[in-house]
Amino acid sequence: MGDLGTDKNPLRVAIVGSGPAGFYAAESLFADAERTVEVDMFDRLPTPFGLVRAGVAPDHPKIKNVIRRYEKTAASEGFRFFGNVEIGRELSVADLERHYNAVVYAYGTATDRKLGIRGEDLRGSHAATEFVNWYNAHPDFADREFDLSVKRAVVIGNGNVAADVARMLALPRAELDITDTADHAIEALAGSGIEEIVVVGRRGPVQAAFTNPEVRELGELTDADIIIDPGEMELDPASREYFDSEDCDPTHRRNVEIFTAFSERTPEGKPKRVVMRFCCSPVEIRGDGKVESLVLGRNELYRDESGAIRARDAGGREVIECGLVLRSIGYRGIGLEGIPFDSGRGLIPNDGGRVIDPESGEQVAGHYAVGWIKRGPSGVIGTNKKDAHETIVNLFEDLAAGAVPERDPVGTPIEEVLAERAADHVTYVGWQAIDRAEVAAGEPHGRPRIKFCRIDEMVEAARSANAVAG
Repeated sequence: MGDLGTDKNPLRVAIVGSGPAGFYAAESLFADAERTVEVDMFDRLPTPFGLVRAGVAPDHPKIKNVIRRYEKTAASEGFRFFGNVEIGRELSVADLERHYNAVVYAYGTATDRKLGIRGEDLRGSHAATEFVNWYNAHPDFADREFDLSVKRAVVIGNGNVAADVARMLALPRAELDITDTADHAIEALAGSGIEEIVVVGRRGPVQAAFTNPEVRELGELTDADIIIDPGEMELDPASREYFDSEDCDPTHRRNVEIFTAFSERTPEGKPKRVVMRFCCSPVEIRGDGKVESLVLGRNELYRDESGAIRARDAGGREVIECGLVLRSIGYRGIGLEGIPFDSGRGLIPNDGGRVIDPESGEQVAGHYAVGWIKRGPSGVIGTNKKDAHETIVNLFEDLAAGAVPERDPVGTPIEEVLAERAADHVTYVGWQAIDRAEVAAGEPHGRPRIKFCRIDEMVEAARSANAVAG
């Protein structure tokens, strides 16, 4: 027809996932004043905002202020939100193809990578994401149990999630009580018997993936000393060469400076300790039915053929008694039936966000990816803005070239399909009712909100505003 993207024939886009990547994609779509766009955003949870709601540490409320930007996007004419709708359950990819000209996948990387070592499945060994979701009131994890009566916990990983987990394990009740941490988690963390949290990285301090603020915060904990053995700061030749070069990333350089300052501190005798270990990898988790100890292998660093600094087992072994192991070593996406998926990388194969059929190498018309399911779990919240913009620019280029499918007119509107298949789906107005209820519950206690932990509670709150179709 040639008029796709006009008032007469709006470009209809489905976005699967309502986290930062999804909202930045919607923002870029609406920013083009020359085209008329309608966006329907789907999420399997009744609540939007993805990891901003369920991943950001509760003691970092300022980071969540980015939600205000997403709320402006949600107020755009032509935007609709459908929560409590899972693609692959209530709707299929084929359903989306029938109703929309383009589908943008923004659903992230929901599963964790495993260590692949003996004893990993013992009770007391968990993915850090499970722990994060648990204390953030994610409804899928509200009933998880973590034994916090143990004296030592080990966190495997040197990224911001590992730092968040270590910090949450060390916070006193007074600091938890003023956050939106789930009530069940506050009670458990406040009664924790953990005295030491060991944070283990497979490479050295130069390669640690923490951002500078996350590192600094570990040294500012009210109830925990930060401990780094000065020997841990003796850089290997490859790391020293990189650190002394102009190529050294400023974040890495500053991290090393902060770590060095920590190693020179005298412990103050606080109730807890956060101990940082570098160049170590877990080799085995031991215990009789539950975690009792962790075997660490000592690593040496070397440059591979590409020049990257890698870790390899140097043969040394050390046994650390512990009762809790939380791994934070990366995440993987899950494929959806009807679109290509790279099971090796855990991503949707794409070229600049355009979904690609790996067998033919050709673009899958009308399908696009943004965020972690596009590029992998890297970067901070703001990284998704540029990433999403790239994808939407390519989508608009395809539109100009006539490469975005017109789609045949659909007799049954998507909202009627959802009324039949997902009677408890939640609109954006429904989410606003949930939001008001949570904030109101928190106000008497001086907390930003008290989150619902159950989907049925969320749906009921949304119903109270007559916002759930069905």
